[in-house]
Amino acid sequence: MTILISTSYTLILRYLDTDYYFTKDGICINVKRGKIVKRVLNGGSYGYCLNGKFETLKSIRNKLNKVEKNKCPF
Repeated sequence: MTILISTSYTLILRYLDTDYYFTKDGICINVKRGKIVKRVLNGGSYGYCLNGKFETLKSIRNKLNKVEKNKCPF
C-alpha cells in the first residue's frame, strides 16, 4: 500500500541566484532537489546550510530577492 501526500508552497523570496527559495512562513526549500532545508543552531546563531556553507539569518536577510511573477499565456 502506498500513500502519497503532497504539499504546495508559495515562494516569495530567493537567495541570491541559487536554487534556494523561502516561503511566507520562513521555510527554506531547495527547489532543485525538492527538499526542505532545516534551520540549524550553530555557535549561538540560527541559520541554514546553503551551498555547503553555514549562513546566519542576519546574513541571509541581506541577500534575499523577491521572486518576480511570470506572465503565463495560458
